[in-house]
Amino acid sequence: MSTITGKTNLVGLLGQPVSHSLSPVMHNAAYEKMGLDWCYLAISCEKNKVEQIAKALRHMNCKGLNITIPHKQEALKSCKRLTATANSIQAVNTLIPGENNQWIGANTDVEGFLKPLQAQNLKNKQVVVIGCGGSARAVVFALNRLRLKQITIIGRNEERLNNFIKDMTHLSKNNNTIVQGICSETLDLASYIEEANLIINTTPVGMNTKNISEKNIPLGNKIWQSLSSQTILYDLIYTPRPTNWLKIGKEKNCLTLDGLDMLVEQGALSIKLWSGFDTIPTESMKSTAKKHLMLYS
Repeated sequence: MSTITGKTNLVGLLGQPVSHSLSPVMHNAAYEKMGLDWCYLAISCEKNKVEQIAKALRHMNCKGLNITIPHKQEALKSCKRLTATANSIQAVNTLIPGENNQWIGANTDVEGFLKPLQAQNLKNKQVVVIGCGGSARAVVFALNRLRLKQITIIGRNEERLNNFIKDMTHLSKNNNTIVQGICSETLDLASYIEEANLIINTTPVGMNTKNISEKNIPLGNKIWQSLSSQTILYDLIYTPRPTNWLKIGKEKNCLTLDGLDMLVEQGALSIKLWSGFDTIPTESMKSTAKKHLMLYS
């Protein structure tokens, strides 16, 4: 990273936890390559402080903010207005400086999530999404572009899951995709896992741990014993690499995808929105992130 001076501008990430995040190393690598005198910091932030901290950073002329779990819906309160995608999803991962010290809320997770799936033909296929938080909203919104047969969302909290399904169902009205919710606490999930062509983990379960235990694998270990080798597993987590869940997939000869490509692509789109540059050095971002993972994993 270039030397920080009195002219260096602040960019950052709000979330909790953020100490594991690769965003600072990959963003700062991009800024150096682009000649931007910006410095990207990861800022740990409690839920009840998101609006206050975002407002303060805007008054400090912060050039942009990313929002990560679990604050992607809480950050809506910080926005004067939303882009069309962010409004449809009701979750933001990118705050863009607006007039009068206000923030504009955007969501680049959608495009970032789809990038690794471009080579897969998923039309009329069945997909399972684990989790119903802010990341899952972007994932389901993105999946609706693929003209799937069915999207099944698995959540633990029935009330939260029902609200999620209510919010998301309208997105599939024009493409005949069935969107349904299944509560993991009340129903047997084995048949949904066995029949799925693609399964996506949008939860933080398994993040930052190499210890193999029930609590470190989405839905526990037992349910994955009947996993088909034809199923694609996509974990939005990228630390550790691979996660314990993806290790199970590899043992079953499944195609596995982690969240690194999504992280790079959504980050690059955020930089475009903040800087106005059309070309972002994504290869430098990815290679720097990989190098950091290898050094500290």
